[in-house]
Amino acid sequence: MDREKAMELLKKYNKEYYHIKHGLMVESIMRHFAKINNYDEEFWGVVGLLHDIDYEMYPNQHCIKAIEILKDVNASDELIHAVVSHGYNICSDIKPTHYMEKVLYATDELTGIIASLINMRPSKNAQGMEVATLKKKFKDKTFARACSRDIVKTGAEMLGVDLNYLFEHAIKAIEENEDFINQELKKI
Repeated sequence: MDREKAMELLKKYNKEYYHIKHGLMVESIMRHFAKINNYDEEFWGVVGLLHDIDYEMYPNQHCIKAIEILKDVNASDELIHAVVSHGYNICSDIKPTHYMEKVLYATDELTGIIASLINMRPSKNAQGMEVATLKKKFKDKTFARACSRDIVKTGAEMLGVDLNYLFEHAIKAIEENEDFINQELKKI
């Protein structure tokens, strides 16, 4: 599935600004990690875009309804497995096994924390965001309280990286792609 088709699908099942922005942010992070590790940026990006395809319309069937939606558009088994595995031990029993799936698992909740931090910054953007600031907000369990720190930590452990590495690369990905994300959001 190419990015254009993935974006159409995301917009078909997600109408809320935040959900589309979240998909775009996760896409950016996934593409960044693919690039620095010499993987397929297009595929990783599509997985990031579509990881929450069913969440807005079917929150009680998250990662279950996604299978049906993605099979209906002939998505590959690899894409479906990746999307469903990000809900491991939350709403899915499909464990992240591939490196890509572990990156998605580790960064999905982290993206929510970064988005909340961006919203509280006077600039309303990620430019110049420091790892130390994100780390401080990460430790504050009242900040972006719906975002699971335990999942981020477990994901980092699965990847064999420390939180600083994860934070640094997630921030860098958003900084580098923020203009593109904002341009895409203007289209909705």
